Amino acid sequence: MIAWLSGRVAATGSGHVVIDVGGVGYRVLVTASTMSDLLGRVAPVEVHVHTLVREDAITLFGFADESEREVFEVLLGTHGVGPALAMAILGTLGAGGVVAAVRDADGAAFETVTGVGKKTAARLVLELQGSDLASLPTTVPPPLAASPARSEVTDALVALGYSADEVRDTLASLDDTESVEALLRLALRELSRS
Repeated sequence: MIAWLSGRVAATGSGHVVIDVGGVGYRVLVTASTMSDLLGRVAPVEVHVHTLVREDAITLFGFADESEREVFEVLLGTHGVGPALAMAILGTLGAGGVVAAVRDADGAAFETVTGVGKKTAARLVLELQGSDLASLPTTVPPPLAASPARSEVTDALVALGYSADEVRDTLASLDDTESVEALLRLALRELSRS
């Protein structure tokens, strides 16, 4: 099983990155916060991976740190939670948010996830309270999301056809406190100079 990858981000798409490891491209499904984090790093990037093997596919799920992968795996072991829902939960709450919601019996936190209603949220809290999440440290890092403006600009530039390397290098030199429009304008100006 693949548990970890180290390489450079060769491409990005909707909900995934392609990590070039020694000339082999691995397609890895990631949350938006993990994608932003990876694009903000200088190569080589490191991704913790959960490998899901099914009859018709091998799917890699990538995480910025080990604790995020551990929370994903605990979520997968919960009745009624598949990989898509586990990724949605992590994408919304982050690893630290999941641990805190379970510790505090906060079903409302799970209700903020698209596709999770009141009954499902209550069941998740109940089932997860008896899970391995209790053994995780309470200091699980918060999600590694970049600023909302940086995330939106990253998505826009990738959609316009700029490579992950170009986007990462350009945004590294810009200020996150700008509005989305201003940051996008600055990024496009920088990209047009290169």
